[in-house]
Amino acid sequence: MNTHSSSVPLTDGQQAAQERMETPEGRREFWRATFSCWLGTTMEYADFALYGLAAGIIFGDVFFPQATPVMALLSSFAAYSVGFIARPIGALLFGWIGDRHGRKIVMVITIGLMGFSTMLIGLIPSYAQIGVWAPVCLVILRFTQGLGAGAELSGGTVMLGEYAPVKRRGLVSSIIALGSNSGTLLASLVWLVVLQMDKDALLSWGWRIPFLSSILIAATALFIRRHIRETPVFERQKALLKAEREKSLRRGQAMKQQDTRSFWRRTRAFWTMVGLRIGENGPSYLAQGFIIGYVARVLMVDKSVPTVAVFIASILGFAIIPLAGWLSDRFGRRIIYRWFCLLLILYAFPAFMLLDSREPWIVIPTIITGMGLASLGIFGVQAAWGVELFGVTNRYTKMAFAKELGSIMSGGTAPLVASALLSFYGHWWPIAVYFSLMAAIGLVTTFFAPETRGRDLNLPEDAI
Repeated sequence: MNTHSSSVPLTDGQQAAQERMETPEGRREFWRATFSCWLGTTMEYADFALYGLAAGIIFGDVFFPQATPVMALLSSFAAYSVGFIARPIGALLFGWIGDRHGRKIVMVITIGLMGFSTMLIGLIPSYAQIGVWAPVCLVILRFTQGLGAGAELSGGTVMLGEYAPVKRRGLVSSIIALGSNSGTLLASLVWLVVLQMDKDALLSWGWRIPFLSSILIAATALFIRRHIRETPVFERQKALLKAEREKSLRRGQAMKQQDTRSFWRRTRAFWTMVGLRIGENGPSYLAQGFIIGYVARVLMVDKSVPTVAVFIASILGFAIIPLAGWLSDRFGRRIIYRWFCLLLILYAFPAFMLLDSREPWIVIPTIITGMGLASLGIFGVQAAWGVELFGVTNRYTKMAFAKELGSIMSGGTAPLVASALLSFYGHWWPIAVYFSLMAAIGLVTTFFAPETRGRDLNLPEDAI
């Protein structure tokens, strides 16, 4: 177990971040990096939420007008899924660059790629203007958008974790989760405004406004990121590698030592992160995705009820997320994550029973509780734990790919699996079992994961 308390002296790696924070310039750099990471994650989640809402509301008419309503909706979401396919590719590509050339350069590339792709979606001519090339362009831009998004979230998490003071790493890293909350909230508000337009104006040019306006966030984040300094952890790692290379060259020993450990030992931290991600991402997509549709379309509750619930949960997220990060600093990553997973297991069956009441005053708190546990709180703990699980050598690549793989295995497919279960069984109990099973995977994983609070981020080896 790697823990840190005030009675334990700081290691060299921890000291690097601490010393920088003790200078006025260092504190300015920290806040600049924090703000830019928050903006980047805000944009990532705003982009995906913007597209998700547009796919359900408008893209069928703009890009697939000759298809039936159902096929148009499926086609829109098929293009949406391309972004998820691209994410693990982006995680591997940009993670590799980030581990070898620095976190800053990747953060600049990803925000530019995401911002430019999103803006161009707003400029695509309609099917009526250029025919089949319209949906082709949409798919290409979704792919490039996904490439950037695959490395943005993990990149921001790594940067914040490596910048943060040791004792506040959980709290500071949770800001990434605040960005995701901000992006979803922003996209919802923008679409609420745009949807007030009449249908003709909305179809011809109104739907483009949210996509074009996202360039403002991207430009601001890009400007800030170009002027931030590399993280103290990576700067120290770069200096150590340079010194080792020079030493090896002087001795004529350019050979790199091979890792003789078994595949399981070398990849144990990676699979642990995948397990933790499944425990968070699967329940999250069910709580903020499937359950919303279930309440509105299956239970036939007024659509304003789940909308109000999501809005209130998003507002409360600005308190829940940092609280979860602070608790992980105070009591440890493992015990807080374990409690969240346990509460999610206990939540599943009572939640669906309460939703069946169809009473707004019961449905709204039930949805808020689910989102608070699955989409907000547990995500706030995961940020710092993910950074600390991996050694400095391949931290960015391993964490980014593990998160994206875990997301595909759970969150990316969760609403589809839940819909299939509901269709086959005609009842909610298999969905509650599925919800509990994914949370249980996260719970079991915590018993194999180490406590990493306060770990020296310059250690080359993974925590396990």
